[in-house]
Amino acid sequence: MAEEDKKFSKKILGLTIISKAGRRFGDVGDLVFETKSGELIHLQVNNPTPHAQKLDLEKDKEGHILIPFNAVIAVGDMIVVSEEDII
Repeated sequence: MAEEDKKFSKKILGLTIISKAGRRFGDVGDLVFETKSGELIHLQVNNPTPHAQKLDLEKDKEGHILIPFNAVIAVGDMIVVSEEDII
């Protein structure tokens, strides 16, 4: 894998999460992963927007909204997710 294809968690934390239709969900607060395999499971959402709050999305024990990592389409200046894959 080329070095420019890699992203470190510190570069992802704080990025804005948007849908491919341009709807904002909030910012990446943390990453949830499986400890045995290292597989990324969820993005934890900080500062959720009213749009994200009205969707019936999974939440962690502290009440943070979780977005499945398999819904992520692209990571760059923002995180783009497929809204169809999270609802």
